[in-house]
Amino acid sequence: KKDIPAVNFIIHEIHCRRNIEICPYCSDSIPKSEMKNHVESEHVQVTCKCRMKMENSLLKDHEASSCPLRPVLCQFCDIQLAFNKLQEHELFCGARTEPCGRCGRHILLRELREHPRACG
Repeated sequence: KKDIPAVNFIIHEIHCRRNIEICPYCSDSIPKSEMKNHVESEHVQVTCKCRMKMENSLLKDHEASSCPLRPVLCQFCDIQLAFNKLQEHELFCGARTEPCGRCGRHILLRELREHPRACG
């Protein structure tokens, strides 16, 4: 899958056919001696803690960005909880109040960032 000078092409092709395989899963060129390890490390099916099955190579990205059980912080109290619990928690947590340091009124935490604009 690379440009080879025409003068070297036949020798290069012979070398590749002897030493390189195309991965049936990702179509990468892999040395034959490393194919078993490549398939086991990259393409073996694993199960995430959320019970979703995927290739091992996709697990880290899944856990970091799309797993419903990935840990996230509440924007109001900085408690770490699972992403699928965040919305419910923040609805409750954001409904707590704190007194405004300028006007003394009790302000909902979810409105505290915007409050200084309305606060005299």
